[in-house]
Amino acid sequence: MQTTRTAATTAVPRHEGHRLGTPEYRRLSIALFAAGVATFSSLYCTQPVLPLLMHGFGVTPAQSALTVSLTTFALAIGMLLVSPLSDAYGRVRFMRLSLAATAIVGLACAVAPTWSVLLGLRTLHGLALAGLPAVAMAYLREEVHREAHARAAGLYISGTALGGMLGRLVAGGLADLLGWRAAVGGVAVLAVVCAIAVFALLPASRGFVAAPPSPARLAKLSARLLTDPVLLALYGIAAALMGAFVAVFNALGFRLAGAPYHLSAGVAGLVFLVYPLGSVASALSGRLAGRFGQRPVVPVGILVMAVGILLTLASPLPLVVLGLAVLTFGFFAAHGVASGWVAARAQVGGGGTGQASALYLLAYYVGGSVFGAMAGGAWTSGGWPHVVVMTVVLAVVGGVLALALTRTRPLPGASIPTAG
Repeated sequence: MQTTRTAATTAVPRHEGHRLGTPEYRRLSIALFAAGVATFSSLYCTQPVLPLLMHGFGVTPAQSALTVSLTTFALAIGMLLVSPLSDAYGRVRFMRLSLAATAIVGLACAVAPTWSVLLGLRTLHGLALAGLPAVAMAYLREEVHREAHARAAGLYISGTALGGMLGRLVAGGLADLLGWRAAVGGVAVLAVVCAIAVFALLPASRGFVAAPPSPARLAKLSARLLTDPVLLALYGIAAALMGAFVAVFNALGFRLAGAPYHLSAGVAGLVFLVYPLGSVASALSGRLAGRFGQRPVVPVGILVMAVGILLTLASPLPLVVLGLAVLTFGFFAAHGVASGWVAARAQVGGGGTGQASALYLLAYYVGGSVFGAMAGGAWTSGGWPHVVVMTVVLAVVGGVLALALTRTRPLPGASIPTAG
């Protein structure tokens, strides 16, 4: 009896997660915000300079878009490798290694001597980037108290939104002054600064429980994550929405560089100032999902996104920018909730949050790669109206899947709206 009592007394209590307002929660939030900035500024650093790459290397619009699509595709593949490894060996080490490698490869991209070398480095860039998004949501689920899950996920997604904006603004501004090489190099320097912040601030894992590598366990886990109808719908939503979002912004550079706008890369890059709306949308949608559940929030975000795409059909530049703002708000509102939903569903369903998040992001980035590359062809074949038709169809597909999810029920054991 005495032995049992002593063991119970000395047992380490289970980590319930960092709560809102604690120093650890603030450090975690700042670190993941910085990580999101580094990752997504690096991922899309060539997007605002696609016309410059086209003329500088003598390639077509569709070929220049490969500097985005190959990176996102390699990122998607890399996440499939990193996710099960992080389940076994921890989250923090992969996030730190990812950010360090991202900065190094980004600097190498800035001095690529030929088109083929640039494409190869951008592919390697995607693999380097994989370590952060593959495990970030799983880390949040393990280290943040359940009452703050949705809000923490929204803050991380807001960092990715800001990163997307800063990368494009920095690249566009430097491209006007010094060319595309300085643009890509400037974003790499930003990634270095963010990586330093993550190394200094990111709290060590306390809620992580290692799952030793096991092919049998991985196969069983994969079967569950690939047969759950809710997760499958969320993967489909990710592919459709990201495909539409990347396609619009890939083709946008060509539209703004031509008649009647004739904007330089730096001036055209100012349209990415709409990205802070993504930060607001993801944080707001996270709070709404925490209160009402994910099911009613995602389809509303997709509807807003579709309205924004249609607004870009207008010719006056202010209306085009308004459409981009509405599109960005709707996209990040839907994506911020859907990505957190995947981790919550997997956790309640029996684990595998890292792998579930990786599968969601695999669909997300494959959609961005495929439809982002198709945007160049759509622009060449029919201009902006063809781009709009393609992206609205993708939004409709995502909306149908989101409406289907409103008819599903949370898994048994889900005690709060954000748990499945």
